[in-house]
Amino acid sequence: MREIYIQYYTSPCGELILASMGNELCLCDWNGMSCAERNKRRISKYLNVEFRTGSSSVIEKTKTQLDDYFAGKRKVFNIPLCPFGTDFQLQVWKSLLDIPYGETRSYMDIARTIGNPKGVRAVAQAIGANGIDILIPCHRVIGSNHSLTGYAGGLDKKKYMLELESKSFMK
Repeated sequence: MREIYIQYYTSPCGELILASMGNELCLCDWNGMSCAERNKRRISKYLNVEFRTGSSSVIEKTKTQLDDYFAGKRKVFNIPLCPFGTDFQLQVWKSLLDIPYGETRSYMDIARTIGNPKGVRAVAQAIGANGIDILIPCHRVIGSNHSLTGYAGGLDKKKYMLELESKSFMK
């Protein structure tokens, strides 16, 4: 049975659970939230794995890059990622990687980007299922009216990161 290593990271806006499989990050989610447990179950569904508290080089590199991000020093992550989801979810998450630091897109923008302009609700559900928060920047997706809508980790965290990026972007 393969192992997935789990560590915890304390960010300025809450504790994250980080998980790696091999040399790739497969989870960066808000600890204690139902989304993290749901995403762990999805990983288990796709693989026959055992979760184990431990570290890996990719987890340590992720912690360092998250430190830099929250200090306003990092705008791009270069961590190898291994997201688990449906083909549609993977397509949506890939499109999130194209949202530049300090910018936002609406759910409708993402739906259009992937060629499914009528699939706004499906896009929103896929974004809500993202298990690699921050690195796959679902926090950069807002409502068409520019409102902060939906974020599995809580709107307070989304607001914090958008303000952080806005301030860092101005530097």
